[in-house]
Amino acid sequence: MADRNYDRLNAQDSSFVLCEGPGAHMHVSVLAVVEAASLREPGGGLDIERLHEYVESRLHLLTRYRKRLEFTPLQRHPIWVDDSHFNLRYHVRLTALPGPGSEDQLKELTGRILSQQLDRDKPLWEIWFIDGLKGDRCAVLSKVHHSMADGITGTSLMTALLSITPDERIEPAPDWVPMPLPSKLELAIDEIERAAGLPFATLRVMRDALRRPRQTSVEVAESAQALWQAFAAGLRAPSKTPFNQPISTHRRIDWCALDLAAIKDVKKHLDGSVNDVILSIVSGAMNRFLTRRHVALDGLEFRVVVPVNMRQGKQEHDGANHVSAWLVRLPVAERDPIARFAAVKAETRRLRKSKAAQGIDLLLRFADWSGTDLLPTSAMRLASIAPVYNMIVSNVPGPQMPLYLLGAKLHAVYPQIPLFPNQALGIAAMSYCGKVYFEAIGDWDLVPDLRVFVRAIRRSFDELKTAAEAG
Repeated sequence: MADRNYDRLNAQDSSFVLCEGPGAHMHVSVLAVVEAASLREPGGGLDIERLHEYVESRLHLLTRYRKRLEFTPLQRHPIWVDDSHFNLRYHVRLTALPGPGSEDQLKELTGRILSQQLDRDKPLWEIWFIDGLKGDRCAVLSKVHHSMADGITGTSLMTALLSITPDERIEPAPDWVPMPLPSKLELAIDEIERAAGLPFATLRVMRDALRRPRQTSVEVAESAQALWQAFAAGLRAPSKTPFNQPISTHRRIDWCALDLAAIKDVKKHLDGSVNDVILSIVSGAMNRFLTRRHVALDGLEFRVVVPVNMRQGKQEHDGANHVSAWLVRLPVAERDPIARFAAVKAETRRLRKSKAAQGIDLLLRFADWSGTDLLPTSAMRLASIAPVYNMIVSNVPGPQMPLYLLGAKLHAVYPQIPLFPNQALGIAAMSYCGKVYFEAIGDWDLVPDLRVFVRAIRRSFDELKTAAEAG
């Protein structure tokens, strides 16, 4: 078998490769704002040679970051192969903001960088060190293809570079020798062997099931229920909004930060979860945003995808996507913040008791087991034609202790998610060191008022907080 020379992408990872289009760039990213003093060379600029050396010393923790995409000759299934021409300097980049180095300038530059598709002929990641941010700070923007990382592990590059101590030492980089590229003949033989082995794998599964009939009947019933709930969740299309239209390649970025302790106080007052508070905030912000756009809210069916982590054990660090999703109805027409929160809490509790997320995960695991990408890829392409949701809202819990990059303290961290076809607005939130950092990404033309939406996030939270304290 030639599989010692390559890694086969799982069904979910490969769907992000096969469904990427000119407008829908499938990369996730994280923008970190850090102190710049310890990263500077004697002349005053960022010491890019030292930063190159440091990133190289950490790449052994990220095995896919020296691999590029190839495709098998028969099924055209994407695989990872070692990049024999790997050039770290292509991936680690230095740029700077013009004076005065404002956050608005950083947002504009971030939007331009995220508007550019990653080069398929090279490992699918970049990291940008951005100097010149006001207050002797710099920004670090990591950009990684969704086939390498999801919203949960999308911070993997930053995690490898950050530490809990302000240590400025750089360990020697381990030697790396690329594996030889598998030949087309080797890959074709592997595909034939894999296809030939599927009937025998099916027989083994059936044999094992017959040996434990009672347990098998329960598992079959639970699986059928999970599959039906996953299917039923997407039967009814949501209402169309002004940002559910075909998107361009160009992106806008904006962000804000809220106090995590204040969010937890609201959660405690209203007997919910942090996720309930975040979804309620987004719902209230969307109420203001759509009202300003003169969208009629009565009867509006507004649905968001909320990623759900399905990892267990060693899967936490394998680099592949292991994420399912909830389809959550948000009460954007509700003007009362307490009633809005109650509706969100009821919806998330219903979904927590249901098996919809397990059903989606079951379909993906079946696609991996059967060796076909048809199901997840067709589902993503169908969703681009007949969307079953309005936007994605991702919420990732992050570390609550200070982190450092070569001694430079991390002050803020903003996650970004990709935009899918007909989805011109997305929200990602991540907690770090007592704050929750919200970042909105929008299509440049369809969401020119992105800043208005981000301001509405803060107003929505203030409104909810005041109402919760009064109750």
